[in-house]
Amino acid sequence: MAKKILIACGTGICTSTMAANKLKTELEKRGKLSQVTINQCKVAEVVSKANDYDLIVATTQVSGQISIPVVMGVAFLTGVGMGKVVDEIIEKLNI
Repeated sequence: MAKKILIACGTGICTSTMAANKLKTELEKRGKLSQVTINQCKVAEVVSKANDYDLIVATTQVSGQISIPVVMGVAFLTGVGMGKVVDEIIEKLNI
């Protein structure tokens, strides 16, 4: 069964789309894309949606109580350290 990733940004549109596209590209290069599903949302929606996902990737600060792993996804916007973030995501999802 595919692991579910939720990518969150301020509006759920611009930076989360950029992060999602870059993550998909990197996971495809590593042969892992078929093992995940990726959705996007506003950061304000994370707390209410988190329980339906295995991992959150956020491009901004996430507030509230969340019981699943949260990975900071700023590297997908800057390009700096992106490989390490992808490695962290793969490790946390155990894929």
